[in-house]
Amino acid sequence: MILDRYFARRFMQSFLVIGGIFLTLMILIDLVEQARRFNSENLSFGKLLHLTLLNTPAAINEMLPLLVILATIALFIGMARSSELVVTRAIGRSGIRALFAPVALALIIGAMAVALLNPISAATSEEYWRLSGAYKNQDDSALSITREGVWLRQGSANGQSVIHARGTTASDALELTRVTIITFSPDGKPTQQIIADKARLSSASWVLSNAKIWSLADDVNPEGAAEVHEQIEIPTTLTRQRILDTLSQQGLISIYDLPQLIRDLKEAGFSTKQYEVWLQVELARPLFLMAMVMIGAAFTMRHVRFGGTGIAVLSAVLLGFAIYFVRNFAQILGENGQLPILVAAWAPPFAAILLSLGLLLHAEDG
Repeated sequence: MILDRYFARRFMQSFLVIGGIFLTLMILIDLVEQARRFNSENLSFGKLLHLTLLNTPAAINEMLPLLVILATIALFIGMARSSELVVTRAIGRSGIRALFAPVALALIIGAMAVALLNPISAATSEEYWRLSGAYKNQDDSALSITREGVWLRQGSANGQSVIHARGTTASDALELTRVTIITFSPDGKPTQQIIADKARLSSASWVLSNAKIWSLADDVNPEGAAEVHEQIEIPTTLTRQRILDTLSQQGLISIYDLPQLIRDLKEAGFSTKQYEVWLQVELARPLFLMAMVMIGAAFTMRHVRFGGTGIAVLSAVLLGFAIYFVRNFAQILGENGQLPILVAAWAPPFAAILLSLGLLLHAEDG
């Protein structure tokens, strides 16, 4: 246990040092990017730094596999140079047994990333996009899926419009059914209410079928002035791609909210496959980080007198990137329905663990 605690402490030190270096670089690079992006808005340094810090948790969450594999490489290269691995094997402990502490720590880091870093990243990313939209004075649009159906909000110079639909007849959200639209003036007062059987999104408008319009002006009798139209067009700032982009912003959704969102999307008639795959990918993250530790160790748990340390480090990093690419590729196949959800999410980490275990056994036993 004393030796395991020593390995765990050394691994955590490497992880924190490398993480601190990458965090500093990410903040500096992103700060320059925010200054370039908001150059025309003339934001103060404090606001730019605020946006950068809001972006940081998502960047760290995405770079965790790289940080883990680099921390593993730094740990075992350092121990090989100081002959600590030789001493460890001399007292009867195999190299695979010495991996117990780093692997356990990687599993803990992965579990904390899923339980804590994921919701923090979702909250800060959502706030970042809200603030960046406000600074750029973009149209205020939103989409939400609940048990009651689909809620849309679109903004323009003439005010806001809130759209509610009980369902959709297409999984791509192009046609809504049992639609209610309430428009508001710029000062927040309701101006009219529209109820329609269907609303189809065209290039720049909603095409409503069997619509009835009530005026909500103060000096007008709503029912007396109501108008019925077999078909009418309502201008909109929303587009098909904008709606699909909103639905696909998985990084803005906490893992704790995903199960309920999946149920709501199913009830509203939307496809949930991408969210189901992403949920399983997040749950498999601890195993993926464990695989990164084993891959890094497979190439660096040897004495430096054998030479080829640079090649070993490069091979470990390249194999780690290859596994990361395979995981993302499998995720895309799962989202497109070409792979079962569990296979797309859990097969890459398990395959990486078995591959690295084979390399370790070959290095230890020849």
